[in-house]
Amino acid sequence: MIDTGRHGFIPLFLLIPNVPDAVLAQLLSVFLWATLVLYGGASLWWLIQVFILSYGWQDTNQTEVGLDNIQVRVLTIAAEETVQRTVSSIPDEITDPLVIAEEDIDIAGADVHVVPDDFECAAQRKGRAIEWARQQIPCEKEYVLYLDEDTLLSGFSGLPAADIIQLSEHPLRTHSRLTYVCEIFRIGFQFEQRAFHQVAYPAYAWGGAVAVRHELEEQITWNVPSITEDTTFIWRAAARTNIDYRLATVKARNQAPPTLKSLIKQRRRWVSGTIQDRNLLPRRYQPVIFTRIVTWALSPVIPLFGIIAFVFPEAIPSSSVYLLLSALLFGIVFLYMIFGLVEYRKYPEVWWAYIVVTPLAVLVHSLGALWGIMQPVDDFEVTQKTAAIDTGTIEERNPELTEDESEYDTKAETEPDEN
Repeated sequence: MIDTGRHGFIPLFLLIPNVPDAVLAQLLSVFLWATLVLYGGASLWWLIQVFILSYGWQDTNQTEVGLDNIQVRVLTIAAEETVQRTVSSIPDEITDPLVIAEEDIDIAGADVHVVPDDFECAAQRKGRAIEWARQQIPCEKEYVLYLDEDTLLSGFSGLPAADIIQLSEHPLRTHSRLTYVCEIFRIGFQFEQRAFHQVAYPAYAWGGAVAVRHELEEQITWNVPSITEDTTFIWRAAARTNIDYRLATVKARNQAPPTLKSLIKQRRRWVSGTIQDRNLLPRRYQPVIFTRIVTWALSPVIPLFGIIAFVFPEAIPSSSVYLLLSALLFGIVFLYMIFGLVEYRKYPEVWWAYIVVTPLAVLVHSLGALWGIMQPVDDFEVTQKTAAIDTGTIEERNPELTEDESEYDTKAETEPDEN
């Protein structure tokens, strides 16, 4: 039998040779408390953003920039049916929507521009296509609104007059129910975007529906290597000028990843891109980004550490305080889910079902983040979108949609089975 000593330490760690038990216990204590402090700092900053800094974020006139002053560019590889739905959702007042594609496709109501194979620049993937369009396609409008191939606009009537305007993301359920739940959880966390106009460097952007003042785009360009070109653009713009950022109230409805595998890979790419481009941030912002990444990856282990403090109280100084704090901090992930449910207008009587699976959603997010930390990528697979959704299916699977928000041209084949 292994002697655990007066610290009641975990036997697995006592098997490490030539290290005194007391030293191991101290190392464990330092690690657990340091992790809790990091997680607590990130959680506190989120609470400050959501409940203090976000105050008054809707004060800006959301239609100050009219539709006649916006050029829409839809980015795709060659997803014809998916793009057609997106183009059909664009208001008729925008008479000249453009599609930027890697292959020639036929889209009713939009001009299609194909990125030449021989076009070379520092940007990659989606950023390369955006940079080609910036260089080659004239824009006489004040703003360029970039949409992903699966972004459906509803109730879009204009933009606030800012340098960069982020449309509110609202993923729709398509295939996997669990990835949809994960997206609701993420959208709840993204309530912090309401405070981004108060900081010099917004923490991230969603390129699926972002509008940029054309003059600023010409100044900053997209011509840099990055797998998170949307966030990188904002960081580079903030470094060169005092940008005015706004979050628009209009919802841009995109597709949740079709499988857990694709969702985890997507999260891995986000974390990898953030790590690679973090040098664009001033030193005072880098600890914030670092803390967010680490706590994102370690979210599931916070309750595990609390269990360790409960089972082995002598191994951790002030173990009762640690246990209480770890429980409170992990409880914040349920607050993220509740915020997401409010954003999605889910009926309160069904909240319990989403709250029960919140730990699983946290785990899925963390797997992608941890993978990105341990094995960053400098390239990525495009998340496949589905064209196999008709209007009835969208309404059935996304009951929060109103009739006027779901009148898209969505004729397609039968939807595949769920995961």
